[in-house]
Amino acid sequence: MTVAGQSVATPTVLSSRSKRLRVIVVLGGLSALAPLSIDAYLPGLPEMTDSLQTTSPAVQLSLTGFVVGMSLGQLVIGPLSDTKGRRGPLIVGMAVFTLVALACAISPNIVLLDVLRFAQGFAGAAGVVIARAVVRDLFSGPAAARFFASLMLVNGLAPILAPIFGAQLLRWTSWRGVFVALAVIGLLLMLGVALGLPETLEPERRRAGGLVSTLRTFWRLGHDPILIGYALTTAFGFAAMFSYISGSSFVLQNVFGFSPQVYSYAFGANALGLVICAQISGRLAHRLGAYRLLVTGIGSLLAGGLLMLVGQLAGAGVVGVLGGAFLVATGMGFIFPNAMALAMAAHGKDAGAASAMLGVLQFLVGGLAAPLVGVAGENTAMPMAAVMAASAVTASLSWLVLVRRNSPTP
Repeated sequence: MTVAGQSVATPTVLSSRSKRLRVIVVLGGLSALAPLSIDAYLPGLPEMTDSLQTTSPAVQLSLTGFVVGMSLGQLVIGPLSDTKGRRGPLIVGMAVFTLVALACAISPNIVLLDVLRFAQGFAGAAGVVIARAVVRDLFSGPAAARFFASLMLVNGLAPILAPIFGAQLLRWTSWRGVFVALAVIGLLLMLGVALGLPETLEPERRRAGGLVSTLRTFWRLGHDPILIGYALTTAFGFAAMFSYISGSSFVLQNVFGFSPQVYSYAFGANALGLVICAQISGRLAHRLGAYRLLVTGIGSLLAGGLLMLVGQLAGAGVVGVLGGAFLVATGMGFIFPNAMALAMAAHGKDAGAASAMLGVLQFLVGGLAAPLVGVAGENTAMPMAAVMAASAVTASLSWLVLVRRNSPTP
């Protein structure tokens, strides 16, 4: 039975404080898996390039492979969990993620590593998409909003801690050791699901139709220009940020001489800006409204992208890079939560499909941007700055042409 703001699953799932805590810990870990898998090995990208005797664009394709796999995996695993339940797909997904991480650790060449990273992202999508579904199973109304806010905080902290974690590992091991650590994390999450997360979707509540029904819903949603506008605004904003994620390790270490440890702190500072602005946005939403906060974020994103490019053209050096990156990150702190809320406002009946569409476009566009930042080699910041500026401009135009024109009175 569904009661607003209360649990909507079987009472035994959250019948005690210890059970509730276990569920929170497991879902938080699953939500953090994607940023951990992306950011933890960033400090080791230059070493990986040398170790595998390859180029920086080829190494950056390992980021693209993971992100594209994560994107496509959501399309398959999300509907599968609606028909088969949550626990089974989650356990299988985490098991495959663990095995593939170990295979990445012993990969002899970059081609195999890029393929394995795609498989790792596909399997890891189970954690991202099913964690959100479990929250919807367990809660509704204000309780769901509070729980999602907690998961967003975890998602924000993970990019801060992951590169620091990876950089400290590199003191004792090579980039291969980072993938071993990811395998251990995947194994712990698999055990956490098996031992601490009961099934939250009973057989009588499971949906018939599966993937075919979901694709029909996607087709219908794809004809909503406002939804697509919000999705593209978020996706190209993420592309600007992901360009920095994929290129900053080379730029700050090879061009400006940062150590892996100093780089991780600089990276963490930008991620902290995103977290702080996301929390500020949540507190101001009831007073200023999501639309105004979104516009504020777009302004910051555009300013950051242009500062990054103009700074490199003017010879501003590392100051232009870090300043532009910080404005992009803080802008995304306002864009992410508000674009999601506004995009889904008119699609409550199809909230899951709308959320998946936003996530798929975000990961696909961001993943395709990653290899572009290395086209001119690993000893210049100009390609990264150009891709970030172009992405920020495209995000702004997506909002202006598709959202603003079709909703003149927000």
